[in-house]
Amino acid sequence: MNDPGLSRFSINQMTVKQLSLPELTAACAELGIGHVGLWREPVQAYGVEAAAKLVRDAGLTVTTLCRGGFLTAVDPGERAGALADNRRAVDEAAALGTDTLVLVSGGLPPGEKDLRAARERIADALAELGPYAERHGVRLAIEPLHPMFASDRCVVSTLAQALDLAERFPARQVGVTVDTYHIWWDDRAPEQIARAGAGGRIHTFQLADWTTPLPEGVLNGRGQIGDGAIDMREWKGYVEAAGYTGAIEVELFNEGLWARDGREVLAETAARFAAHAGDGAPGK
Repeated sequence: MNDPGLSRFSINQMTVKQLSLPELTAACAELGIGHVGLWREPVQAYGVEAAAKLVRDAGLTVTTLCRGGFLTAVDPGERAGALADNRRAVDEAAALGTDTLVLVSGGLPPGEKDLRAARERIADALAELGPYAERHGVRLAIEPLHPMFASDRCVVSTLAQALDLAERFPARQVGVTVDTYHIWWDDRAPEQIARAGAGGRIHTFQLADWTTPLPEGVLNGRGQIGDGAIDMREWKGYVEAAGYTGAIEVELFNEGLWARDGREVLAETAARFAAHAGDGAPGK
């Protein structure tokens, strides 16, 4: 399989988390997929250096590593621990050969209600982590998450908020993740994508569809491309107009997909990408 519509397609490891890392790399080789986004936990379980060799020997480009972040703690010990963990994440990204570490910033700590203060703590952390990442050839990509996750996972809910943080630092240190699942509802998002592009801050672009009804475990409700409400080509058009030419990851958290054969899901996801967001003709 060597579909030109897949030239920019990257499969995020979480989409097919039922596949082991060796199974994933073998399936990518079989399907002609050249890019993969990795997650820290399975990489750590396999061994960072071993994982780096595995993907390198398979000819795969690692587009991102997920995830760093969780930088909103008030307790000094917890903050120090989070900073240390993010430095390790930077080291892992560098070892894997990716220049992008995705950040999920963190929610409100127990008993806290001040969103602005939480965001300032993120900025304080970025001031320390940005230079460290740059020294290792890694960029930090702040990912805004849908507002339903603001309390427990991410106080950064819009691209505007993410850019307000990122723009305090050089673009070579801090930028943003554009993920359709989290921003499609925001009518200001297109102008913020243009703003991010003008500053060279679109560090990665991810796709997932929005389907309803949402499952009870809402975190795992990301729909397969083409099954929901989001026009993927429209959003691809926004990021391309903003100057983004890099790989496009499909990152799906979906219990139904995880219950199926992983190779089948990977092939389906690649086909959906080619049809709805590939560089070939629409629908091909």
